[in-house]
Amino acid sequence: MRIGLLVFLWVIFGLSLFSQGKENSYVYIISVTQGGKDLGNIKIRLFPDVAPIHCRNFDSLVSIGFYDGLAFHRVVPGFMMQGGCPNSLNKPKSTWGMGDPSQKKLPAEFSKLKHKRGTISAARTNDPNSATSQFFICFKDAPWLDNKYTIFGEVIEGFDVLDKVEKTKLEKQPYSEEVSSPVEKIEMRITKVSKKK
Repeated sequence: MRIGLLVFLWVIFGLSLFSQGKENSYVYIISVTQGGKDLGNIKIRLFPDVAPIHCRNFDSLVSIGFYDGLAFHRVVPGFMMQGGCPNSLNKPKSTWGMGDPSQKKLPAEFSKLKHKRGTISAARTNDPNSATSQFFICFKDAPWLDNKYTIFGEVIEGFDVLDKVEKTKLEKQPYSEEVSSPVEKIEMRITKVSKKK
């Protein structure tokens, strides 16, 4: 009788955790423009049950309008687009991607999720625990990143916008031959839509 009750309570607890994870999967719209031209919207959802710290950080930044006007400053065709650096709002392009040293660093939250087309993952330095506000969205599958970068969301609509960004005209950055940026700034504006999938 007692064992049966414990099993029942454990099942109820597990179901409540599962439903809580689903309800807290926040949904956002990333509106993307380039040179005043609307490229479209990317609809995303986060995974707070997988990466709660990164999701809370993203949500809090969206709530204060932090991302509005920032650039997708790095584009690698066949791989990903990266954005969220505060320097890309109004500082010289040569500083885009370098971040602000005063930003709060987040501990890694690795998981068994795979980097596939539309995956949203936290950008960082060589230190796994150095992510801040920057993130990247995969154009294609990138299995070599699995369990090395924190996945905290995915694209659910707007893959055509990813394709437009991937095809934009690029230029190499003077501080790194490996970094390509759009010749014309691609800006984002992020709006929270709901708490449900």
